[in-house]
Amino acid sequence: MRLFDTNVQYIKYRVLKEVIRRACEGGLEEAYMEIPAIISPGPKATTRCCVYKERAIIQERVKMAMGGHAGNPNVIEVIDIACDECPIDGMYVTPACRGCLVHNCMEVCPRNAITIVDKKAVIDKEKCIECGKCTQACPYGAIIAQHRPCVQSCKVKAISMNEDKKAVIDNEKCISCGACVYKCPFGAIVDKSLVLDVIKLLKGSEGNSRYKVYAVVAPAVVSQCHWGKISQVATAIKMLGFHNVVEAALGADITLYHEANEWKEKQILSTSCCPSYVKFVEKNFPELVTYISHTVSPMVETARLIKRSDPSAKVVFIGPCSSKKMEYTLEKTGGAVDSVLSFEELQAFVDARGIDTTSLEESALNNASYYGRIFAKSGGIVQGITDLTASTGLEGLRPIAMNGISECRMQLARLKAGKATENFFEGMACEGGCINGALCITHSPRNSVDVEKYGSEAKEKTIDNSVKLFKLVSSPA
Repeated sequence: MRLFDTNVQYIKYRVLKEVIRRACEGGLEEAYMEIPAIISPGPKATTRCCVYKERAIIQERVKMAMGGHAGNPNVIEVIDIACDECPIDGMYVTPACRGCLVHNCMEVCPRNAITIVDKKAVIDKEKCIECGKCTQACPYGAIIAQHRPCVQSCKVKAISMNEDKKAVIDNEKCISCGACVYKCPFGAIVDKSLVLDVIKLLKGSEGNSRYKVYAVVAPAVVSQCHWGKISQVATAIKMLGFHNVVEAALGADITLYHEANEWKEKQILSTSCCPSYVKFVEKNFPELVTYISHTVSPMVETARLIKRSDPSAKVVFIGPCSSKKMEYTLEKTGGAVDSVLSFEELQAFVDARGIDTTSLEESALNNASYYGRIFAKSGGIVQGITDLTASTGLEGLRPIAMNGISECRMQLARLKAGKATENFFEGMACEGGCINGALCITHSPRNSVDVEKYGSEAKEKTIDNSVKLFKLVSSPA
């Protein structure tokens, strides 16, 4: 069965798997030298110009799998040597140009950047402002906008090219959403892995005798579990050395409860569960930060609940999101989460330990309600808060689900201008929500169906019991 959407993900998985195996069994010291030769044995190259370049790039991937560059605070980094095959950005006249007599492209250009040379359109790159009018005017569709996939995917314009035509990330603009990681066709943009930190936590627990290590799993995992039932995956996670597995959807229930009360007080509110969305607001709409909910994300809420009942516990979040690797380090989380794994890394971890998930017994996961589980998809929060406010008699809620950064920008601009009619704004950086996070194993329309089904299988159909547990653990003895 095909596990990953792309070959880039598969190469990344192979590197992670080998690093994890060595970290657990020994041989990590030789990782830089040995892993490239294992993955690219030669003598012929399969992905690059020569086997030596292939191995050099894999060596950089090993470095990212082992934590990346400590001097770079961003969880997303560019592997320079892997970034060299994309065309130059800009408007491009293809061979489809017929040298017609109408010259619509030339007529609509506001900067006179197009001339006709030897009956063909020629674009002056110095004058061109890339407005795209010529692409629409050409009757043959012979002019195209040729932008690098990483640039196109970055909706906050944090990626540019340096003098060597290598991608560069502006950390001041970047919101760590990871869209560029998934969209780069050469895997030149990569998220730093924390797998070695997680393995250190597990080993240090000495079989959960010194302290217990809990895994908090995002509900989007259900759409990724094509290698076993979610209940079998929970068993596999325990076999990796975790004491227990808790649904992040439990924290989502609690977050929903807090946000409903906060909206009741403020009458206008925006969600805080997506760290990339929050960063986007902070960097692009600072005047709207006051509307961001003070409630922490479901990841942090679940971790806090665990540590209230077991103060010595260590918590590892497992999810689809690169920005969670950024969020867990933020001061406002108070150290509730100790490390983060992606779904890609979980797959590599399970396989590196030789665990056949499909043959395992099932571990029940009944921590959360229907609404907590559907937090994973765009519109899930709106669905939950609409039901919650209706059931508690609150009136006047006018919610909107903002799906992806482009839609967030548009709706927040309306709010800033005083033209918004809505008063509750759900913000998701990834289009489709967490089910399409950059570090998902697969990105499919079916993911939404899987999460909806997972929600419907929840033992609790409302958030009442989740909130009761929260109140019980939070109340003074």
